[in-house]
Amino acid sequence: MRMTPALVLVGSVVIFTASVFAVIVVPWQTMAHQPSAAWRELSADELAGRKLYIANGCTYCHSQFVRTQDWDLGMERISQPGDYLGLSPHLLGTTRTGPDLAQQGGEHPDDWHVAHLVSPRFTRPQSLMPRFEFLGQENIRLLIAYLQGMGGRDADQRVQRQQEWKARAVAAYNAGADENVKWLHDNVPEGWRPLPTPYPATEPSLQRGAKVYQDFCIGCHGPVGDGQGPAAPYLNPPPLNFTTLRRNLVDGKYIGGILYYQIMNGITGTAMPYFKHELESAKIWDVSNFIAANFIGFDDSNTEPAGIDASYEPLRTQKPASGRWRDHGKGDAP
Repeated sequence: MRMTPALVLVGSVVIFTASVFAVIVVPWQTMAHQPSAAWRELSADELAGRKLYIANGCTYCHSQFVRTQDWDLGMERISQPGDYLGLSPHLLGTTRTGPDLAQQGGEHPDDWHVAHLVSPRFTRPQSLMPRFEFLGQENIRLLIAYLQGMGGRDADQRVQRQQEWKARAVAAYNAGADENVKWLHDNVPEGWRPLPTPYPATEPSLQRGAKVYQDFCIGCHGPVGDGQGPAAPYLNPPPLNFTTLRRNLVDGKYIGGILYYQIMNGITGTAMPYFKHELESAKIWDVSNFIAANFIGFDDSNTEPAGIDASYEPLRTQKPASGRWRDHGKGDAP
């Protein structure tokens, strides 16, 4: 085929037409003309927060678009065209240096967001996100309003639940340390309370637990587990002080199942988030062993009811590294 002026002209027209179709016609056909079930108009504070979100480049690291292939990331709802009705420009984003924020509203209470925006490493020790303390408290409040609105009506329900549980959590904290712990324990399902940590607190378990604690917990609970991490001044109620829990042992021990449930499911209304989408079961048990052995001063690991041991575990007659062990619930091992 010879390259003639006519062929160049025809080819150029074809390419131009295809480009217009792909860039203009197809997106126009898929534009939402009806709101989704979750959509609602943004409030004045949320719109102001959205402007701050754009001005500070948040969209470069956080997407707002959950695709079908994202289910494995713990997403709860696939994004729909009607979610973005009336918003211009759309802030879908193309990079997920940080987590997707399409359904962020109500995932955390406001005080967690304050600590996180002042210094992200206060709440997420491994975060790459820059500090936004320079915005000032009023702008941080507006930015949080926008974040808490992400998800529309679904987010509103989560935010309301956070506020309802926060009122109860603050009341329990103000009632005193023992009443607070009792309230926390009472809100763990009964089946979890008598469950001991099934994995022994061996030296490898404690080392793995220490790594999980440093990566996820130290910003709030502090390096010695006293609840005095750098995020603590921003949080109400404050993070739990593990070092005072020895007096709250149940039947002579602090139940491992309680720790596991609270780490897995979080404590809604407080700054304690859930970690079931980030930590597999073994890591939650390992960090439970670490907290129990190093901060509470007693662990109930590998006691009855125990079932069949995993293949990598030492013999149950072998004393764990923590030095605090019960021989099938019959007393301390020699």
